Amino acid sequence: MNSSDNRPGSTAEPSFTTHRPRIVLTGATGYIGHNMLNQLVRDYDVIALSRHNREEHNSEHVEWRACDLFSMSAADECLEGADYAIYLVHSMMPTAKLTQAKFEDMDIILADHFARAARKNGIKQIIYLSGIIPEHVPREQLSRHLRSRLEVEQVLGSYGVPVTTIRAGLIVGPQGSSFPILARLVRRLPVMTLPEWTRTMTHPIALSDVLNAIQQSIGSPQLYSRAIDVGGPDVMTYKQMMEKTAEVMHKRRTFIDIPLLTIGLSRLWVTLVTQMPREMVYPLVESLAHPMVAHADHHVPGISDGKVTFEDAARIALEQESQQQHKQKQRQHSKPKKSSATAAAAVSDVRSIQRVLMPKGKNARWAGSYYMDWLGRFLPGIVRTEQDQPGRYRLYVRFLRKPILELTFCPKRSDAERAVYYITGGAFARTKEAHEGRLEFQQISGTRECVIAIHDYLPSLPWILYKFTQAQVHLLVMHAFRRHLLRLIAADGQDHPSSASQPSHSQ
Repeated sequence: MNSSDNRPGSTAEPSFTTHRPRIVLTGATGYIGHNMLNQLVRDYDVIALSRHNREEHNSEHVEWRACDLFSMSAADECLEGADYAIYLVHSMMPTAKLTQAKFEDMDIILADHFARAARKNGIKQIIYLSGIIPEHVPREQLSRHLRSRLEVEQVLGSYGVPVTTIRAGLIVGPQGSSFPILARLVRRLPVMTLPEWTRTMTHPIALSDVLNAIQQSIGSPQLYSRAIDVGGPDVMTYKQMMEKTAEVMHKRRTFIDIPLLTIGLSRLWVTLVTQMPREMVYPLVESLAHPMVAHADHHVPGISDGKVTFEDAARIALEQESQQQHKQKQRQHSKPKKSSATAAAAVSDVRSIQRVLMPKGKNARWAGSYYMDWLGRFLPGIVRTEQDQPGRYRLYVRFLRKPILELTFCPKRSDAERAVYYITGGAFARTKEAHEGRLEFQQISGTRECVIAIHDYLPSLPWILYKFTQAQVHLLVMHAFRRHLLRLIAADGQDHPSSASQPSHSQ
């Protein structure tokens, strides 16, 4: 994940023409991203972002840039030279060998870095693909997934770059998450007991209609700073979609309505049947409890109205899935198998992210400095911190003469809303191999919330020992720091975090 300084070499860069706008496309190797890329190159020059170097795939109108958006400096460099940006990032899966983070906290860091970089590089517009937000549902009652989508939308627009949000319900395509989950359930279960949430109305839309909506929104000033709901011609329940999918598959299925399965049990059931990652299934199933139908007040003629029916979209998706599986089998037979060691994560890195509430009037710079001081007072007689020179802190534990960690403040990467401390030494860190290991304090724009994150950290302890000792101690320390800040807030008579820390959103 250390790609903060990776940029394509000049010899590999395509020679873009001057009359075609340049678009940054995030998630260009993902399900929606690679389809979007194929469509964009007809009219635009594309800067395609990927976490890994893909310069060998550069072409006349596509320049690949390796970019880790968890790095602010990488985000700045990878957006350089672009006119517009399409944001398709969503961190539902782990991003390191050990990821101690909620997906919503990872998403907020990525969105903040991207929005800052967009402002710095003069991006004219960000197009963001989100989810339909149900009407008349208080923000705190939304699923984690939809709350996160709203939060990302707010952060992307908080640095002055106009954001056009395309809000879609269930996207029907051969990959991704929502439709493949539905298709696997239908394929694997002859008899299905359906909980109440399967009778909630939703607004499916074909992948091709979503791509068209995104492309038609590029460079349209009348759509700047607007949220647009999109949906296909059919409004259906999840049960109706399963019935129609069974027809397309030519499979006879029996569906039995029962009111007993809760959302919690449904998440587990769907995960077991589909064999898809829990990190992906749980948030999506939680969202299905909400009606997700396009709203008239977010309607834009020519963009909101998808043309492909659910039945046609399902048939196309299943045919494409079959073709892709056939091609994948051919590639597997033609290439030598990788060893399990090669297939495993090449780097034993750590990403740990927690969110805290700061007292009124404080910022991330304060939080970083205060944390360093508090850490030395947290376990007196056992842990101590020393500042041997300005900005450099060393953490000691009792009975050890050498510091276990050394953290050095980086003023060039910091400002009032962001404080960066690089891990520059200590017995518990492999600093010679991880030049980008760092502890960051990042304030969520417009709120009192601060995200505290460890990125690209390589522990020196044996992995199993680290995972069940130092990693768990870090979580306990962060929990204690969060509670300490809440006590500070309460002692000053400040308002409760449930009302103070939430940004407002227009739906």
